[in-house]
Amino acid sequence: MTMHQLSHSTPYEARLAARSGALDAPTANVAPGFVQANLAILPRALAYDFLLFCQRNPKPCPLVGVSETGDPFLPALGRDLDIRSDIPRYRVWEKGELVAEPTDVGAFWREDLVSFLIGCSFSFEEAMLAAGLPVRHIEQGCNVPMYRTTIPTNPAGVFCGPLVVSMRPLKAQDVIRAVQVTARFPSVHGAPVHVGDPALIGIRDLAAPDYGDPVEVRPGEIPVFWACGVTPQSVIASVRPDFCITHAPGYMLVTDIPNGALAAG
Repeated sequence: MTMHQLSHSTPYEARLAARSGALDAPTANVAPGFVQANLAILPRALAYDFLLFCQRNPKPCPLVGVSETGDPFLPALGRDLDIRSDIPRYRVWEKGELVAEPTDVGAFWREDLVSFLIGCSFSFEEAMLAAGLPVRHIEQGCNVPMYRTTIPTNPAGVFCGPLVVSMRPLKAQDVIRAVQVTARFPSVHGAPVHVGDPALIGIRDLAAPDYGDPVEVRPGEIPVFWACGVTPQSVIASVRPDFCITHAPGYMLVTDIPNGALAAG
């Protein structure tokens, strides 16, 4: 399927495209209208600590689903959803080092693994577009830029590390509207965590994101930063667990949950 076709696909069709290898690209604007999710898969021995980490850090890690131990199927999130194959690209980590970026993790699956699905800002982008607000990485057909910051997360057990943010440039007159729109979606990161000078949160160069792609910031625009579900990958790099699996940044799980179901008010 082409990206144009995927922008008009159902979530199930998008997952089948990922499963077959036909979709190997960032999923922004794929199956619009439905919640997309970040992924962290951890051994059961670390699952409680990570669950507590998510509870203590709801802005970057809003949970939308947790699997049973060893079960790769999450029927509450989607029809015939297999977490081992239905994301376009994964990352496999050993002792905090990236060892593989496969399109299927069946070969790495273990019976002690627990999958955590975390809300994604791609969901509130639909509301931004509906409000007439620009989303630059969709305009440019690239991945959203993401940056590690100097903002600490709240530690839980072995998990600690810096907050990761995603960035969307906006004109000054659009910033308040963007705050209002995205604040209605606390389950997918909610309102921005920072507006303006990136140096104040430890970002040295907007043109050199830690994850994703740089986007154009035009004259008169202000960078606006939201908490990002890639934060667990930053934390994993700090904690260095023996084994875990995540999604590749920007390559999300498309669920059957309508975005509107997560809107507050």
